Amino acid sequence: MAIFNPFLPSFAKNPYPAYASLRASEPVHFSPTLQAWIVTSFADCERVLREPETFANNPLLATSPMARQFQQQRREFPLGEVPTVLNSDAPVHTRLRGIVSRAFTPRVIEGMRERIEEITSELLDAAPVGEPWDLVEGLALPLPVIVIAELLGVPASDRELFKRWSTAIADTATNVFSTPESVESTKRASADLIEYLGRVVEERRRSPREDVITALVQAEDEGSHLTRDELLAFTVVLLIAGHETTINLIGNGTLALLDEPEQARLLHEQPELTGEAVEEFLRFDSPVQGLVRVATRDVEVGGRAVHRGDALIVMIGAANRDPAHFVEPDRLDVRREDKRHLAFGLGPHFCLGAPLARLEAQVAFRALLTRFASVELAAPPERGGTFVLRGLRTLPVRVN
Repeated sequence: MAIFNPFLPSFAKNPYPAYASLRASEPVHFSPTLQAWIVTSFADCERVLREPETFANNPLLATSPMARQFQQQRREFPLGEVPTVLNSDAPVHTRLRGIVSRAFTPRVIEGMRERIEEITSELLDAAPVGEPWDLVEGLALPLPVIVIAELLGVPASDRELFKRWSTAIADTATNVFSTPESVESTKRASADLIEYLGRVVEERRRSPREDVITALVQAEDEGSHLTRDELLAFTVVLLIAGHETTINLIGNGTLALLDEPEQARLLHEQPELTGEAVEEFLRFDSPVQGLVRVATRDVEVGGRAVHRGDALIVMIGAANRDPAHFVEPDRLDVRREDKRHLAFGLGPHFCLGAPLARLEAQVAFRALLTRFASVELAAPPERGGTFVLRGLRTLPVRVN
């Protein structure tokens, strides 16, 4: 009988052997601990993500005792029941996405390249050559935090506040077994963040600026505006999703290169491959390892009977290492031809921030690998995150 325990220390260090074992023996496995179906094959994960009518994005539709506990907890949070692009389905999701996507057009994102390059250069200027330097603290974390803060029009002096609030909210939102203390801490962080953002929103109504909050205040989609609560909820989502995953992408990708120095040397010599490399990092060690969906009807998945109201955890980290889809999936190959990964999801819920995450990572890796002749591990890294968000708390390196 297959066993899936994502809370073992060995899983946090390297979940991929566990995925491989589960995928080979029971690719659609019911976890009594999580009270959810664990989906690990590429084909099954792709199918679930492509069928939003059958597999809903709204966690409030789940019916297990654990799901009900989560739903009650969510109702107690500020704006907890307000729909966002992360927890809604059509037609609500269609309306929300139509409005907010106007603030994230390809032209807007590409227009940020020069500023992202400036920020990256400034951060790398502070790296002590030849001395231990935490790449997470020095680059992976501050880069997306600064970018998101500037997008929202947040003063530089308040960025540390944003990071503290975001960390507290993300840790609880993605942790199945949060302690009462952490839940209360997250409620306080949410309330403080929402109060702060509420003041910013009102300022933008009175005095518009060239930032995302102003764009969202003014945005229209077939005559429909975001309500104040929807706007506040989206800015919270943007803050958290907009930088937590990018931190993980830069950290995980750098660690993968440190484990494969020949791949690092290739990128150092051919920086034009950086775009392809970022796609391989996303596949090889996905920042988001799992997405939750809920069955809207009785359905069969991978030969298993899934009932209406059942939760499914689509393990995209496992799907992206499926040998039925990728040749030598456990090998990092920045020149890999088939890079059709699931790291950003699929279908109508494909990650809205994917172009920004890709741009930030491409700029960061290109700058890091062209500025320094070598990047070496200075001490063992420390893992952070949860089983659905995979990242590093620290990555001590030495640059020369």
